[in-house]
Amino acid sequence: MPLSLFWLQGGGCSGDSMALLNLEGPNLFAQLEYIGIELLWHPSLSHGTPRQYDELLAALLAGERPLDILCLEGAVIRGPGGTGMYDTHRRRPKKDLIAALAHRARYVVAVGTCASFGGVGGDGDVEATGLQYRKRQKGGFLGADFTSGAGLPVINLPGCPCHPEIVVRMLASLEGHWALPLNEFNSPLQWYGMLVHQGCIRNEYHEYRVEETDFGRRGCLFFHLGCQGPLTHGPCNKLRWNNRNSKTSAGVPCLGCTDPEFPKQHPFFKTRNIAGIPYDLPEGVDRAHYLAYKGMAAAAAPERLLARKTRV
Repeated sequence: MPLSLFWLQGGGCSGDSMALLNLEGPNLFAQLEYIGIELLWHPSLSHGTPRQYDELLAALLAGERPLDILCLEGAVIRGPGGTGMYDTHRRRPKKDLIAALAHRARYVVAVGTCASFGGVGGDGDVEATGLQYRKRQKGGFLGADFTSGAGLPVINLPGCPCHPEIVVRMLASLEGHWALPLNEFNSPLQWYGMLVHQGCIRNEYHEYRVEETDFGRRGCLFFHLGCQGPLTHGPCNKLRWNNRNSKTSAGVPCLGCTDPEFPKQHPFFKTRNIAGIPYDLPEGVDRAHYLAYKGMAAAAAPERLLARKTRV
């Protein structure tokens, strides 16, 4: 029997849903059918009437119809003053509906950075939060000790937007009862256990500190142009967008959109520095060793890298 899926929109832009429509070969609906997922409702894709929607919700909330998977896209909005009235459903705070459905579901999945950590509204008057995290702090809306009907915490799939393949593969894992190891932010290590930097085609330029100060060239974008690839765990150079590209391979610095602090409160395309050394250093590197190593590496950079020539 297929697992039932209810997709709920919180405070967000629907970017994760739009990304999901970019699935290739087969399309979204064919993949859900193949996996064994019954899509009960999706705010952008379903075509039922408001009455049908209300009847479905009533049945789910009363336990008359099982809810296997609840996917939330967008943050939980608690403002103003904790009332939740900035985001409502039938004149009632949507946060109350989110809580009720979460406590009915076997699995709860936060799709995208807003649902996972609060996202763009996390520091504003809307009082946005993720389902079980507010940025890096565990707790969020449902509380640190929340577990779904299957005994699992909220499964976070961050990204702005989340890669569509991750969403579908996560649903397949739930349908198959495959236990995926999670990191400290309850995101599957399968996709969030590596840095965006790993797999980047500019790695060799980074190692020899061949850095760019402007866009359109082949060198590394970390030292001057704000690339978050060496700091951010995400799948972008493992799962290519549209099976062929990523920001760094297209010459755009990684924005760190899977990080709990995204978006950070400083310019995207400028690297913060202390005496010329980046304020945030690559994971596992201390300042003294970075200064010494990168100075020697820059002096030893091969001519082909300095000339921005690829190896034949």
